[in-house]
Amino acid sequence: MITSQQMRAARALLGIDQKRLAELAKVSLPTIQRMEASDGQVRGVVETLVKVVTALERAGVELIGENATSQTGGRGVRLRQAVAGQQ
Repeated sequence: MITSQQMRAARALLGIDQKRLAELAKVSLPTIQRMEASDGQVRGVVETLVKVVTALERAGVELIGENATSQTGGRGVRLRQAVAGQQ
């Protein structure tokens, strides 16, 4: 679903800290810290993972999955381009 590296990269692109991500996702700061400290794919309660992914997507991050089409493959993140009339 999401790796700890993607979480850290997404926060960096958004310019937010762990506390702000916790607020956006409505989860505790220790939960975000634990998720980002894990190796590879983040494991945890599915509901919590969904909250974090949804918060990142609402903030404007697109998570790129392992099998997404790209020239070199691999996972990643990118900011979505703003659509006129949307914030």
